[in-house]
Amino acid sequence: MNYQAFLARHPVFTYKEFGTFLASQRNLSKRTQDSLLTYYTKTGRLLRIRRGLFASVPLGVSRESSPVDPYLVAAKLAEDAVLAYHTALQFHGRAYSVQQQFLYLTEQASRPLRFRSHSFRAVPPPKALKTRKQKSVGVVIADRSGLNVRITSLERTLVDVLDRPDLGGGWEEIWRSLESIEFFDLDQVVKYALLLGNATTVAKVGLYLEQHRETLMVTDSHLRRLRAHRPATAHYLDRGRRESGRFVPSWNLVVPETVLERSWQEVR
Repeated sequence: MNYQAFLARHPVFTYKEFGTFLASQRNLSKRTQDSLLTYYTKTGRLLRIRRGLFASVPLGVSRESSPVDPYLVAAKLAEDAVLAYHTALQFHGRAYSVQQQFLYLTEQASRPLRFRSHSFRAVPPPKALKTRKQKSVGVVIADRSGLNVRITSLERTLVDVLDRPDLGGGWEEIWRSLESIEFFDLDQVVKYALLLGNATTVAKVGLYLEQHRETLMVTDSHLRRLRAHRPATAHYLDRGRRESGRFVPSWNLVVPETVLERSWQEVR
């Protein structure tokens, strides 16, 4: 059995994945599986990240200096893990700044993890998606070191970070990151924003698209569809913080001046 080939192809893997590999080799013994993992850990070929999750260590490299891809770690922390929010922006190469916190969606109970210089945090998917049985909407498969990881698309990520600015890095980080993206499928953006069923989020998406109308080729149709579902009364851009700002009647939003004017561009 070529265990070395498995390790070479799986820089990060779960206990279950290793068991599936052994089963494919017609070795179904749990004792064998545990013995092999213990052996390779003791000999320095494996690094235990946490219970049930391992990283392969290349030959000739010490465990301490062996690189471990944090995106693969996040993707393997739950069977249904989906990289999302700022982590999705970062994975797509669109984040304005690099963060050491990695966020993933999961319905499973998953404790926070600190591994080396990175922290990993599980976030439950939006309730509206579960209610409407649309949990996989806007989720795409991406390759990472030969392994498939699930991640939110740029269209879904745009809506998600506006919906949860606390998970997007704050308004300046969100605006600067999104402004680095030259193209969105706007029909998908609008469709997903409406699917969440949150009037404030719909208005925030509308505000962003209206502000970037020319660069993103936003049409009146896109804005009308969103405007029909905006809040009936004034809402704060971030309802959790209730930051003062200017009232934008077309979206019934109170928006901080820094966001409306993008004044951070003047400071730096």
